Amino acid sequence: MSRVTIFYDGACPLCTREIALMRRLDRRGRLSFEDVADPGAPVSCPIDRQTLLARFHARLPNGEVVQGARAFTEAYGQVPGLGWAALLGRFAPTRSLLDRLYGRFLRLRPRLQALLRRRDERHAE
Repeated sequence: MSRVTIFYDGACPLCTREIALMRRLDRRGRLSFEDVADPGAPVSCPIDRQTLLARFHARLPNGEVVQGARAFTEAYGQVPGLGWAALLGRFAPTRSLLDRLYGRFLRLRPRLQALLRRRDERHAE
């Protein structure tokens, strides 16, 4: 069975939470995960590490690498009960809207990461 491969930033507290959710939901084992944060680790994607760290990317079973909202919708589309997500991502107007929203989220991401890191540090004390 072919899987969708998720390339994620394992040093990002937001990303690790999202990946943990995806792992829990992926009861059929249709997703595989590759942490691209470690500069010494090999990456099985033809896209450079910095680009992978800047945006969410996924490799589809046919080898195509997609990013942003399409990557999210394709990944969640593999999860039982969320197949509709992939359909949304294939519908151009919806994908366009989701990509714009994701772009706005990316501008907030550094501040959200900092907030989560501080919260995690306080809870670790």
